Amino acid sequence: MIIDYRAYSFRPSDIQTFLDLFEKEGLPPQKRILGGFVGMLRHDVGPMEQLIHLWSYDNAGERERRRALCAADPEFQAYVKKARALIVSQDVRILNVLPYSPLAKLKQD
Repeated sequence: MIIDYRAYSFRPSDIQTFLDLFEKEGLPPQKRILGGFVGMLRHDVGPMEQLIHLWSYDNAGERERRRALCAADPEFQAYVKKARALIVSQDVRILNVLPYSPLAKLKQD
């Protein structure tokens, strides 16, 4: 299993706008197409203008296939158009889940 780690940074005035947009317009198509939504996290200490979301996939090929489907989805494309204007920077990483990690027990949707 792999975890797609996505950290997005925002101007302080835009983070709540993004959260509202993500919950209402971004999360539904992503959950439908990508599955494996592990969660959205926000720092309690550290960079307060940053959000992290995590997605689980069986492997890199599955991630690539699902992300291509998502990118082609009109509902997701409309969301991305709005969200891009709010994001200042992003950091994307692929994390390999070790077999003894509790995350290894996550079920792909």
